[in-house]
Amino acid sequence: MLPETLLCLVNAALIQAATASLSINTITRLNFQDLPSPPTFSLPAAQNLTITVAFCSSETISTRFFLTNVTSITVNQGLGTFAASFLDGGVLAIDGASSDDFSFEIGTSDSGPMHQVLATFPLLGDTTSNQALLFSPSFDPPVFSDPSYPNYTLPGPSLSPPSPPDSYPNFTLIISPTSSQTLTSLPQTACMIASQKSSGNIANESLWLRDEEGWRTQWILAGLSPQTNYTAYVTQDSMKLSGPLYFVTKSAVFACPLAAFLPYCPGVTYAIPLPSPDNSDLSIYDSTNLPSSISDTLIAYFTNFTTTLTTQACGRDYYSPLQTCADCQRAYFRWLCSVSFPRCGEQSPSTTTTTTASSIQTSSSTGIPTATSALQPQTTSSTPRNSAFSSMNMPYSVLLPCIETCQAADRACPNFLGFACPLARFNANQSYGVGYIDGAEPDQQGLGVPGEAQDQWGNIWCNFV
Repeated sequence: MLPETLLCLVNAALIQAATASLSINTITRLNFQDLPSPPTFSLPAAQNLTITVAFCSSETISTRFFLTNVTSITVNQGLGTFAASFLDGGVLAIDGASSDDFSFEIGTSDSGPMHQVLATFPLLGDTTSNQALLFSPSFDPPVFSDPSYPNYTLPGPSLSPPSPPDSYPNFTLIISPTSSQTLTSLPQTACMIASQKSSGNIANESLWLRDEEGWRTQWILAGLSPQTNYTAYVTQDSMKLSGPLYFVTKSAVFACPLAAFLPYCPGVTYAIPLPSPDNSDLSIYDSTNLPSSISDTLIAYFTNFTTTLTTQACGRDYYSPLQTCADCQRAYFRWLCSVSFPRCGEQSPSTTTTTTASSIQTSSSTGIPTATSALQPQTTSSTPRNSAFSSMNMPYSVLLPCIETCQAADRACPNFLGFACPLARFNANQSYGVGYIDGAEPDQQGLGVPGEAQDQWGNIWCNFV
């Protein structure tokens, strides 16, 4: 391997010798047997040029990437990024030795890095003993157009899903048992992770507008093993990587099926306490097979609430400088969905890792103290939390709704509706998960916009739709 001092001396010669060119806003896939001689590439001229290097092979190599000004590109976990002004172009030189099978990608762009590790993680919907419902990072958030006076007409509950956008990112899901450490030990690049074999099988892949964060690609996976920790990654357009996300499947005796594809409650993407559906290819409940006693009652609540809300002179007499009737309706709908669809849960077995499903365990790396999710056992004689649900023929546990969902509706709605939430000192924890988002202390409750109810380690503290 050449020392940097020698590379300085031959830098001018490399500029003249470079015969291969890298085009702007393109990705070039290479391996060592494809490299020109000498192994140099001319760079396009750009005011702000970002060069990325992504390793697509798992072998350990000692290869360096140098630019015209003898600046090396630092590669960490298989990904290197460098940005600077190249008004007159430049040269990228590759120094090192490796096998002919080692492959990598070089991206050159004038609009930011083409290869990235995204700051946003995939989202876990829920799991059963052999299924998982997962989501890509969000994109294309909806724009709410509130009505105005004098025609202040609020929409009713959605009975059909909205039309997906015309263009959207190409997401790919890859999962593997966490115990194998296969994915996390590899270079953390999209081309590397996407080349790995994924566990289970994708029973359904579709676009879904789950919440105000935007559209997501939704996957329903089948063929997973019970009580098994999995690691999940999502690649975007074969260039960007999101993850890792950790989750664990439920035990073999877990009986609650998944629910999804409910346009009037798009955030209900979890297991609910109903017998397994007989008329579903995916073994889930959706808008086509959910019992009408549940959906009809819910839609009636939606309609009646909207009628009562619009007795307020919405758009003319403002009850708040911050909230509108449309804000109140959206917050109420979200709360009603969370309390109308009980979420089945299951306590995770004791473990020393953070890859658990229904409880926060002490992490050996972070030292986070243990805490238990808002799980409430339900016996066979228990009255269902929603009377429209039939009784289960076996005991199960319910993951209570986050109280912050209730508090968001309380803050957004006018006083005359009489909407109020229970207080922690008066047994609020019998109906809600208390102290998981805003905090458990009295002066921390009911503050701000509801936060996150789960993390990338598969911890789920309360149900937040």
